Amino acid sequence: MKQKLTALLSHAIENMKENAILPKDSTVQIMIERSRDAAHGDFASSVALSLAKLAKLPPRQLAEHIIAALPPDEMVLNVELAGPGFINFFVDPFAHLQVIKQIHEQATAFGLNSVGAGKKIQVEFVSANPTGPLHVGHGRGAAYGSALANLLHASGYEVHREYYVNDAGRQMDILATSVWLRYLEQCGEHFVFPSNGYRGEYVREIAQQIWQSSGKNYQHSVAQVFADLPLDESKTEDGLQIGDKEAHIDGLIMRAKELLGLEAYLHVFNVGLNTILADIKDDLLAFGVAYECWFSERQLLTDGSVEQALSRLRNAGFLYEQDGAVWFASSQLGDEKDRVVVRENGQYTYFASDIAYHMNKLDRGFEQIIDIWGADHHGYIPRVKAAIRALGADDAKLTVLLVQFATLWRGKEKVQMSTRSGEFVTLRQLRNEVGIDAARFFYVMRRSDQHIDFDLKLATSKTNENPVFYVQYAYARVCSVLRQLDEKGWVRDIEQGMVQLARLTETHELALMSTLARYPEVIERSAVQYEPHQLTQYLRELAHEFHTYYNAHQFLVEDAMLRDARLNLICAAKQVLANGLGLLTISTPESM
Repeated sequence: MKQKLTALLSHAIENMKENAILPKDSTVQIMIERSRDAAHGDFASSVALSLAKLAKLPPRQLAEHIIAALPPDEMVLNVELAGPGFINFFVDPFAHLQVIKQIHEQATAFGLNSVGAGKKIQVEFVSANPTGPLHVGHGRGAAYGSALANLLHASGYEVHREYYVNDAGRQMDILATSVWLRYLEQCGEHFVFPSNGYRGEYVREIAQQIWQSSGKNYQHSVAQVFADLPLDESKTEDGLQIGDKEAHIDGLIMRAKELLGLEAYLHVFNVGLNTILADIKDDLLAFGVAYECWFSERQLLTDGSVEQALSRLRNAGFLYEQDGAVWFASSQLGDEKDRVVVRENGQYTYFASDIAYHMNKLDRGFEQIIDIWGADHHGYIPRVKAAIRALGADDAKLTVLLVQFATLWRGKEKVQMSTRSGEFVTLRQLRNEVGIDAARFFYVMRRSDQHIDFDLKLATSKTNENPVFYVQYAYARVCSVLRQLDEKGWVRDIEQGMVQLARLTETHELALMSTLARYPEVIERSAVQYEPHQLTQYLRELAHEFHTYYNAHQFLVEDAMLRDARLNLICAAKQVLANGLGLLTISTPESM
C-alpha cells in the first residue's frame, strides 16, 4: 500500500511540475508513514512540508495542490489535510486482502527489499579477547550483531560478518603467563598466584593439557620465577596498599619469556590462544552465529600493516614524538586528547593496531563499516573516527553501535555474574539453561544501547508471559490447525480460498491482515535504523493478533469456502512468523 501511495504522490508532484507550481528539475524523497492514530487515517505523508520552500508556498497551501492533483484510486477512500501540512490517507480495509496473495506467492522472499542495492557493508561484532570463554555480555553482542547482519542482507546489502581476534598484546601475554604458572602448579610448585593473572578454571585446564603433553619440560623453580620481582598488590592491616600488581605481572611476563625461551613461550602462548579461540568459535556457531572472516591482529603486525598505517599518519603530519613515545595528534580531529601509538619501549599500542585494522577495512572497499562494541567503549569512538579522517577517508563510513550489558535474574533473585576467582556466567551456561531461542530473542527485545534485565525463570516458562514462547506458540497453533484439517479428511483448496478472501470481514481478520501488511516496512526500518528490536516487537504484535483471532473464531468450519479463506489467512501469518523468526535465527517448532 505504501508503494501505491508513493506512486500516487509522485504522479501529483509531476503534475505540479508541468503546471509550474514546482520547478521542473526539483527532486524529492517521498516519505510515507503509518499513522499512529486511526483517527488520522492509515498513512500520512509530510511531502508538502519538505517541498514548501521549493514551491515558495505555505505547506498547507501546497498540500491542497497535491491533494487536488492525486489521481483517483479505488483503494483510497479519503485524503485529508492535517496540521501544518500533513496529508492523511484513509484506505479501504479490504486493500489488505492482496497481502495474503502476495505472502503465498513470495513465501520466504516476502519482506525482502533492495534498499541496500548491493552496497558492501561490513559488520564486526563480538570480537572478545581470546583470553577466556564468552560470557553473557558477549552473548548480547552476538545476538544483536547476527540479527542486524541478517536484516541488512534481507534489505539488499552485501554483508560481510567479521570477528576481530585480539591475538597480540599484553592481555595475551598475561594469559600465556597465567597458563604457565598454573602449569608450574601441576609440576608441584607452590606460590601465590598473581592477583592480576587470569584465574578461571579454564586456565587450569589448558595448563593441565600442556603438562599432559609435555611433562616437566617447561618447569622452573619458584625461586627462579619470582626472584627480584616487584611485589604484587596487597594490603596492610591498616589498609595501606603495598606492591604494584601491574609491575608484578609485567615482571612475570618477562621472566616467562627469559626462562622458557622464544620457542617454548610461543608454544604455551599458542596452546592458550588456540584452545580458547576454538571454544569461542564452537560457542558462537552453536548460538547460530557464523562469520565470513576471523581477522587476526597478529596479521597486522607481521605483514607490516601497522607500520604502513603509522607512515600514512606521519606523512599527513599527524604523528609527533614526545617523552620517548610516538603520539597521534587526534585532538586536532575531534578527540579530547592526543593518543600514544608507540610506547617508550618501542611496542605498538592497541590503538595502533586498531588504526591499521580500520585502514584495512577501508582498503578492502567496504562502503559502510559497522563496529558493534560494548557500551564501556563509548569514549573510544572519537579517536577511531579521528584516525579515519587522518587516513584521508570519510569517517561517516564508520558507524559504531554500542551494546549495553545484561543483568541476569532468576525471578526476583539477581544472579551473581562473577566472582574474584575469575568464574562468571558463560554464554554456554546460559544456552544450556534457557535454550538458544529464548536467549537470542531476549537479547534483542530492546534497543542495543538500553540495559536489559534477563529473567531466566521467565525465559524457560511455557506461558504467554514468555515472549518467545508466545510467538512460537502462534506458529505451532497454525501447524496444529493444519494437522486437525488432515485428521478430519478435509483438503484445503488454496486457489478457492484466494477467491473467497472478501468473506474475511471480521474485525479480528482485518486487524491480522493489516498487521501482516506491515511486515516489509518493519524489515526495512529495522535494517536501516540498525534496530532488530523493532522486529521482535512486531512479531509479538503479530502473535497477539493471531492468538486473539484464534480464541474468537473457528477456522475449521463446515463452510468450505470460508474455511479455505481463513486457512489462507492463518497460513500467511505462519509464513510471516517463520520469515521473521528466521531473521533472528530462532526456530519454528510445529508443536509445543
